[in-house]
Amino acid sequence: QVQLVESGGGLVQPGGSLRLSCAASGFTLRHYTVGWYRQAPGKEREGISCIRNNDESTYYADSVKGRFTISTDYAQNTAYLQMNNLKPEDTAIYYCKAAPLTTARAMCVPLKSFSWGQGTQVTVST
Repeated sequence: QVQLVESGGGLVQPGGSLRLSCAASGFTLRHYTVGWYRQAPGKEREGISCIRNNDESTYYADSVKGRFTISTDYAQNTAYLQMNNLKPEDTAIYYCKAAPLTTARAMCVPLKSFSWGQGTQVTVST
């Protein structure tokens, strides 16, 4: 069964850090492009960071550039999103997706055809 499961969210103070995990089963992430997305209350879902594992090319939205880092551990078949210097505006539900044969930039455009899992909640607050 092909599956992606997000985890690692939580409550953190501004300036803090979290690492999100996207564990894959039923397929190998090495041959896929992985994207991280988020949706804040009342806002549209946005792609924030994507990695094309074939060549490890990456894309970051301006809102997270310099603060977030995407990576993949092939041994664990898991993608990660390291989030540093978190801000209240980073509060959202975070989701991951994987797709073959696409660039990192294209992957970060969330398609209406995507189906989404439960995601993991990130709350940045004092």
